[in-house]
Amino acid sequence: MTAIESPCILVCSIDMVTGYCFGCGRTREEIGAWLAMTPETRRAVMAELPARLETVERKPRRETRRTRLARERGETTQ
Repeated sequence: MTAIESPCILVCSIDMVTGYCFGCGRTREEIGAWLAMTPETRRAVMAELPARLETVERKPRRETRRTRLARERGETTQ
């Protein structure tokens, strides 16, 4: 079985203004349909996510799993 690439960073909360998840930038519909999407469709959505995340009204308040693990290892994050 092949792993499915996902932009999820476990910060699951939707910006009510843009409709995008604060953590990954996907819409509720995209999150719900993610497993059924073709790899090409998932890659197309992922290409749009950085621009979408620039438009959310606020940044996530919770520490992401990736940031927490880096902090626990003593690494610095960008």
